[in-house]
Amino acid sequence: MTEERQSQLVQQLKKRVYEVFDLNRLNDEMLEDAIEELLVHDVAGEYITINERVNIRDQVFSSIRGLGILDALINDDQITEIMINGPRNVFIEREGRLQKLERQFDDEIQLENMIQKIVGQAGREVNQANPIVDTRLPDGSRVNVVLPPVSLDGATVTIRKFSKTPMTIGQLIRFGSLTRETAHVLELLVKAKYNIFISGGTGSGKTTFLNALSGYIPHDERVITIEDSAELQIEGIDNLVRMETRNANTSGSGAVTIRDLIKSSLRMRPERIIVGEVRGAEALDMLQAMNTGHDGSLSTGHANSTRDMLSRLETMVLQGTEGLPLDAVRQQIASAIDIVIHLSRLRDKTRRTMEICEIIGYENGDYVLNPLYRFEEDEKSTLEKVSGRLVRTDRPFMNEYKLRISGVNEEI
Repeated sequence: MTEERQSQLVQQLKKRVYEVFDLNRLNDEMLEDAIEELLVHDVAGEYITINERVNIRDQVFSSIRGLGILDALINDDQITEIMINGPRNVFIEREGRLQKLERQFDDEIQLENMIQKIVGQAGREVNQANPIVDTRLPDGSRVNVVLPPVSLDGATVTIRKFSKTPMTIGQLIRFGSLTRETAHVLELLVKAKYNIFISGGTGSGKTTFLNALSGYIPHDERVITIEDSAELQIEGIDNLVRMETRNANTSGSGAVTIRDLIKSSLRMRPERIIVGEVRGAEALDMLQAMNTGHDGSLSTGHANSTRDMLSRLETMVLQGTEGLPLDAVRQQIASAIDIVIHLSRLRDKTRRTMEICEIIGYENGDYVLNPLYRFEEDEKSTLEKVSGRLVRTDRPFMNEYKLRISGVNEEI
């Protein structure tokens, strides 16, 4: 059976299901049986394989109860990103490469119905009055939606998928992002409650790295996570509180920001606070939390280098307050953050740890940085394949106080 005939059958069956059955009275199993019954009737006399029949049935079911063509894409573990630019242009990222799919949505209405299903599952709203929303799928995958008229060529959906199994440090070592030596050093730093900030560009693996790093948190601690859209997959922590922001409703009230959640978390006896990503004025509250006894806090942010991340944090803090001297902001940052881990996505699409840097302090109007590890590219590298590893610098680790009070006597 040709693909064109299969596509024709899917549309035909979907229309008949709506005409013949009351969907409110059918559970999922009954709906599948109903589709199967109609399919057998409509293809009588045609040759159709079992696989083709199952595929047609699943497509019809998915378009009614699921997310249409998205279901197959979401279930494909090799696909890491899905980009929908209107109903006719669907792109995916597979193994770091972008490609356009032949499959499309029937029309703008079908695409917008799918969007409302996704947004509704997470208890959020998107409409012409509020045309931009960040949300998530039930598996934690990040979703960004932009509706017309803001999006000129139809509704735009971008889905950043996450692995069904959380990333571990062991996997990062196998992928070449870390060495065993640096992984051991990071384990000591996390357990000793150093405040760690992970920086990097879009798609560099910040959230993935944060997930892996959280595996070193002692299991008997009380941990609070704060995110725009819940993506973190922290396991093994029994006393875990997960919080997520909320957009304003159609009347403009009811919004709960990251800043609100950070302030609330301070009254919840946290031993560690993990902020999924710092983007704005909440940076001030996060730094103040780090400076008032909440050691071991972790967070991420967008930047092109360690110094760029510190500059961006300055800008974020100044967004959240008026009249605060820049010198005071820098002192606050230098005092709060102990370690910055910078990640990057290289030209061959691999994600690597580029630098692990210690912030020693603030002197003469500038941060005092102590790079501990740096990525060094070797001679085997080509345009298509980057070869190299994290190498220890010749600089000694300076801020040993937290290591010593935690009982660690190893040299870093």
